[in-house]
Formats: sequence, structure tokens, C-alpha cells
Amino acid sequence: QVKLVESGGGLVQPGGSLRLSCAASGSIFSIYVMGWYRQAPGKQRELVAGITSGGITKYAVSVKGRFTISRDAAKNLVSLQMNSLKPEDTAVYYCTSGGTNLGDYWGQGTQVTVSS
Repeated sequence: QVKLVESGGGLVQPGGSLRLSCAASGSIFSIYVMGWYRQAPGKQRELVAGITSGGITKYAVSVKGRFTISRDAAKNLVSLQMNSLKPEDTAVYYCTSGGTNLGDYWGQGTQVTVSS
């Protein structure tokens, strides 16, 4: 079992920045990939970004160039730096991990609201 706990959500104005963090505990030796999904009201959950234990990253087209995912293996931490935020980035952001692909384990989610 892996437990994921997110932090760092909140309210920010358009053009602003936020940093999300996700701490993993439990059977962390089983984790190969970590990442973030988001779900806006009335929409399906979508991949935002992922990073493997080897540092290979993947981003949604909508966030590429604005968001940066990073991983601190020593601290079992994955972070998402979000810059140039837009109202359409408003969603609940979920941390997830997997032994092969994302989605084995999920955090409780953290709300990100981009509004003036």
C-alpha cells in the first residue's frame, strides 16, 4: 500500500503561480511513476504530468511550458510547479503513483482555483 498526501492548493489570480507537493509513504519501493491528474467540474479526470523514477517526464499539451514536474527520491516527494496559471486550470488536482503506470494509488486531491 502507498499513501499519498497532497498540499499546496489554493486561490491564485490569472498569471500567478502555485506549487503542489505530494508526499508518498508506505510501500514506496514499489513506485515507478508519480504524477498529477486534475478534474474540473463536469469534466473527466485528465493527466497533467508524470515523472518516472528515471526522470522521464510527460505533460499534457495544455500545460507544457507552464508547468514543471519534479521528483525528490530521497524525500519520496513529487512536486508540480505551476506558472502562468489560467482560469481553465481550475480543478481538483490529484497525486497518483504506480508500479508500471499511473493510477495504482491516489491522494485525496487539492483544490486549485484561478480567478480574479
